[in-house]
Amino acid sequence: MGADAGRSRADLARRRRTRACPCGPHRRLLVRRHWHGTAVTPADVTEETFAAEVIARSAEVPVLVDFWAEWCTPCHALAPVLEAAVNDRADAVVLVKVDVDAYPGLSETYAVSGIPAVKAFRDGRVVAHFTGALSRPALDVFLDDLLAPARADTLLEELREGGELPAVVAALDAGDVEGALRIIVEAVPTAAGADRERLREVAVALFEQRGTDDPLASTYRRRLAAALY
Repeated sequence: MGADAGRSRADLARRRRTRACPCGPHRRLLVRRHWHGTAVTPADVTEETFAAEVIARSAEVPVLVDFWAEWCTPCHALAPVLEAAVNDRADAVVLVKVDVDAYPGLSETYAVSGIPAVKAFRDGRVVAHFTGALSRPALDVFLDDLLAPARADTLLEELREGGELPAVVAALDAGDVEGALRIIVEAVPTAAGADRERLREVAVALFEQRGTDDPLASTYRRRLAAALY
């Protein structure tokens, strides 16, 4: 009887430890490994850790941020599918989670209007996003597009190898994206045929690289449209 009581108390303590959840603004990031394989459970990111774990980290590897809430049924449906898709890609992409109820400021900053919402960060900027519980095939397409070689990088190599648009190439090699876009926009009105299309193609690739919310991309997208039409 004493042994049974001891085991019961031990089981109760173990269950309490399992249920315990870190909370509050200073909770530590948790990265837990499942017992099978090398799958990694995504870290919970706070307002205090977002800059380091998402913005800074995305300079090294794309970071997916899953905005969710405990009460959200579609969020719970998406989570295991998204985690499996990310784990299948090893270290090519990182997945973290943000509880929108605990950190509404992050939801407001990144214009989260519905959940689940997943936003992909690269170089500190949102470069892709979706809302809703996507199927595994749809997630695979999303991640494959995200992880494909950047079209701007591919085009830059083509320009360099073909000796095309040397002023644009020089600006991009110097890290001057705005300068490259300025050269393109100024060249469009006098270009024709394939040359005009090439300028447009390079500009669009640079817009995609900058991301949908980038002010520079928005400004030059409007200028390019005016120059083209």
